Amino acid sequence: MADFLSTPVFVWLAFMIVFLIAEMVTVGLVSIWFAGGAFAALVLAAAGSSEVLQVIAFFAVSVVLLLFTRPFVRKYVKPHMIKTNYEMMVGKEVRVTERIDNRAGTGTAVCNGMEWSAKSTDYDTVIEAGESAYVTEIKGVTLYVKSCAAQKQEIRSS
Repeated sequence: MADFLSTPVFVWLAFMIVFLIAEMVTVGLVSIWFAGGAFAALVLAAAGSSEVLQVIAFFAVSVVLLLFTRPFVRKYVKPHMIKTNYEMMVGKEVRVTERIDNRAGTGTAVCNGMEWSAKSTDYDTVIEAGESAYVTEIKGVTLYVKSCAAQKQEIRSS
């Protein structure tokens, strides 16, 4: 039994189990790629391949799995992630309720019935109260907006 515990087959089996347990414990796909690499090395070890080839196979298979399956998994396995209220506001049109002037440090806008501090994404652009703007990003409790009029002007000029 002690001889088996020191064989490469056992070592790769132990690595594979550790990576699978780590995958089960974590929320996202973190170590499954390395479990696949350990499995490939385990197969080579059982076939009697050299330890150098086993290590190369472990890294090669792990990298290939990571590069080629991770984008697929991120796109198709978790497509139904629900955006939070915060994330859903990006891209939405808002109504400016107080003049947005980054230099003066003023500006508020209403989005989804709630008033937010607002700043222009372009530091020198002033957006007057009553105008429409759209949210480009949110930092803390501040909406960063771009004037809808400025956006239409950019589209016309391009």
